[in-house]
Amino acid sequence: MDRQILVNVEPMEVRVAVLEDGQLAELLIERPMAQRIAGNIYKGRVDTVLPGMEAAFVHIGYERNAFLYAGDAGAVFPAGDGGDGEDRPEAEGEGEADDPDEGGLPPPAGQGRRSIQELVRPGQEIIVQVAKEAVGTKGPRVTTNLSLPGRYLVLAPTMDYVGVSRRIADERERARLRQLAEELRPAHTGVIVRTVAEGHSDAEIAQDMAFLTRLWERIRERARTAEAPALLHRDMGLTFRVVRDLLTEEVSRVVVDNHHEYRRMLELAEVMSPELKRRIRFWSGKGGNLFDAHKVEGEIDKLLRAKVWLKSGGYLVIDQSEALTTIDVNTGKYVGSTSLADTVLHTNLEAADEIARQIRLRDIAGIIIVDFIDMDRSEDQREVLERLSQAVKRDRTKVHVLGLTQLGLVEMTRKKVGAGLEATLLKTCPYCDGRGRVMSEETMSQRVRRLIKAEFRRSDAEAILVEVHPAVAAVLIGAGGSNLKEFERETGRAIFVRGSAQARPDAVTVIALGTRAEVERRARPVSVGETLEVRVEEPHAVHPQNGIARVEGYVLDIENGAAHVGQRVRVEVVATYRTYAKARIAAPRAAAPGGEGVAAAAGAR
Repeated sequence: MDRQILVNVEPMEVRVAVLEDGQLAELLIERPMAQRIAGNIYKGRVDTVLPGMEAAFVHIGYERNAFLYAGDAGAVFPAGDGGDGEDRPEAEGEGEADDPDEGGLPPPAGQGRRSIQELVRPGQEIIVQVAKEAVGTKGPRVTTNLSLPGRYLVLAPTMDYVGVSRRIADERERARLRQLAEELRPAHTGVIVRTVAEGHSDAEIAQDMAFLTRLWERIRERARTAEAPALLHRDMGLTFRVVRDLLTEEVSRVVVDNHHEYRRMLELAEVMSPELKRRIRFWSGKGGNLFDAHKVEGEIDKLLRAKVWLKSGGYLVIDQSEALTTIDVNTGKYVGSTSLADTVLHTNLEAADEIARQIRLRDIAGIIIVDFIDMDRSEDQREVLERLSQAVKRDRTKVHVLGLTQLGLVEMTRKKVGAGLEATLLKTCPYCDGRGRVMSEETMSQRVRRLIKAEFRRSDAEAILVEVHPAVAAVLIGAGGSNLKEFERETGRAIFVRGSAQARPDAVTVIALGTRAEVERRARPVSVGETLEVRVEEPHAVHPQNGIARVEGYVLDIENGAAHVGQRVRVEVVATYRTYAKARIAAPRAAAPGGEGVAAAAGAR
């Protein structure tokens, strides 16, 4: 299999696409405005202990407290202690653990034998690690069983355990790595040998252990001095994790479209895997967008749809909810050529491969129910289940295929860490009261940026004016126009953005493309000294005494206009800028002869 990794770096978003034989197999997205916290280690304070739920809520510095289940509290250390090996749980038996991304640490012995009251108390300060991101109304889930992943090893400082990844099949190599881990690990400390360690020298693995040990010492030192709640350790950014977790012998090349991140990834590879450094390559961007050049953008669009077509003409319908995800398999346009049983079997086998790919791509987690087309022959059922079980083995996240229910449905579970791709790219639609979804402002703003870049590649125009929904315009412009200024520096062209309440949240319209003077005239529909009648729509977000009106989508900031929200008033324009103008309430007109008042004349502009 040919495996490639594409890294698309933009100011507001980093995207990583894993391609297997040219087909998109995994998509990772990270945004600075929505930093992930899974893997972070905190010094927290126990807020509430709930014996009836066998759980506690821990304040770690966020609006919503973190949830600590008793089963995840196998090794509770007072924050600042860092552990000395006493009262530390040991895993039962010899280690056969997976990599962290294949299943995580083994459960400690005795888990569930101690109640939550025996483990923690309100007001106690403890060290916890985020195991699952906050999802919906639920806060993050944390554990006291800490793990620090390196290139070849995972250090589990709160356990006394040695494990080797199940994916290392060679028994002699397993024995070598287990013995080496036993020799290298500090006393009363757990270690898991990752799959990528197979075939690597003792010196390389020892270097990784030294790095993780120093990291744990720094975390312990911070815990001794920091006041709870406090962040003790932040998991590395996405490009770092690409080098640490994804760059393996199976990867033919890593293509990066940002020179700074390219140099940084080379430096990381020099330390972590120098033999693979040459596989990291810089993409100049002469062919346009990196993802477009590899036909990834179109695949991402398909991930937002419920219906997924199969090559044969059959299709899947994927329906995600908070409780579980259902996947329905249909023959669709495929009618087969021999018999109904063979048609059904062929569709189900093809669906099994695509289901494994889709749950990995969309990062679907939790309970998954698959409704394959009914099969009468038991041997066909076994073949489809085996095909599905083999297909999910490519997934770095642990997937369990549990088998058929009495209703003929296939039950699956997938380990949940983050919110999933759907929650990253989409938000609940405000126009349909949650019955549907539209792209978030952040996602739409990135699309608008890519559209503008594409327009500039096709044209030598000096400037462009686009119209979008006001919420999207706000993200594109940024505080004080900071995002827009940065985008103009990046493109070397003038960019004007108009917000329109009539525009759909997922739509963008190019209003004008040409010289800067031409486009600027279209972008500023008012001029200084002009008097006009407008409707005050809402108070100003930052200066609540002012009011906001719009002329052809162009914003008017009306001094002391908040008192007139919902009313039509006459205003005088006092200053114009790129994205808005300042105005003030105009003096009332004198009554005209014949008794006609201000109201009669106010409609004229």
